[in-house]
Amino acid sequence: MTTLAKTPCTIVTGFLGAGKTTLVRHIIENADGRRLAIIVNEFGDVGIDGEILRSCGIADCPEDRIVELSNGCLCCTVADDFVPALTGLLERPNAPEHIVIETSGLALPKPLVQAFNWPAIASRVTVDGVVAVVDGPAVAAGRFADDPEALAEQRASDTSLAHDNPLEEVFEDQLLCADLIVLNKVDMMSDAELKAVASDIKSRVQRAVKVVAVENGKVSASVLLGLLAAAEGDLSARPSRHEAEGEHDHDDFTSFVVDVPAQPSADALPQRIAEAATAHDVLRMKGFVEVAGKPMRLLVQAVGARIQSHFDRPWRAGEPRAGRIVVIGKRGIDAAAVTALIAG
Repeated sequence: MTTLAKTPCTIVTGFLGAGKTTLVRHIIENADGRRLAIIVNEFGDVGIDGEILRSCGIADCPEDRIVELSNGCLCCTVADDFVPALTGLLERPNAPEHIVIETSGLALPKPLVQAFNWPAIASRVTVDGVVAVVDGPAVAAGRFADDPEALAEQRASDTSLAHDNPLEEVFEDQLLCADLIVLNKVDMMSDAELKAVASDIKSRVQRAVKVVAVENGKVSASVLLGLLAAAEGDLSARPSRHEAEGEHDHDDFTSFVVDVPAQPSADALPQRIAEAATAHDVLRMKGFVEVAGKPMRLLVQAVGARIQSHFDRPWRAGEPRAGRIVVIGKRGIDAAAVTALIAG
């Protein structure tokens, strides 16, 4: 009964480009009357994901209940950012019935789950469930991990390297904390790839966790919400490789923003982004750009060299039509070269 009296919160985690924002948007658009609030955390200082969610225009989740935190990864800035944001939502006159928290693609979910035991919020909220979103095609292609041969060469030349494979460790920690795993983008996978990735996931997660295979983040809110996991009281069942090491560091990754002028066509920018991703091993790119003569803005998202783009909404009256692309890569990426390719 104590848990039922608390406001349930769903933590949506997943590696870069897994489709977390698409899944959260689908929840907003199919909330079935639930009064929702969203906390979205991004790696970098430009609110692309928050802007994508705000463009929904759904009455059950108005813009003032979408809180964006871009000062750092939530698992590292709990006291400064997360707890005040959560408290602010709970103290609103028309408080949300359910809060969905989208973490950055580099966040470890367990420290965030642990924060729900903090005295300031422990009596008011509970972790209804941790949902890990997996980009099936990316995992099948090894995008969450380094190439084994390249990794061996790096380790031989860099004695300061702390982890065998930091990308894979982040991916695995997110799976190990999950109450539900959403295997996304299965429409872009062969049967053999789907079977291999599902088997890999199950080999990493020892406890009984349901794996749901979906397309384009389309999972019913009745499946995602109402898991009643009370995860903050079940921490021992959620092991973390980083917890055992006593550290968590994002120094292996970096992000920067590329300003992009208006494009002559909808195809021009995606082609250059694919070229940049291939040439410089970029992990993730996302942003908006103006296309000359078009009343709508073009949303572009990339995982490696796999590009998706579409016109998501009209430019608002008086809104600056500034094109900006957030680039996320591993430390040492040639930002100047990537910028030159994307900006054209």
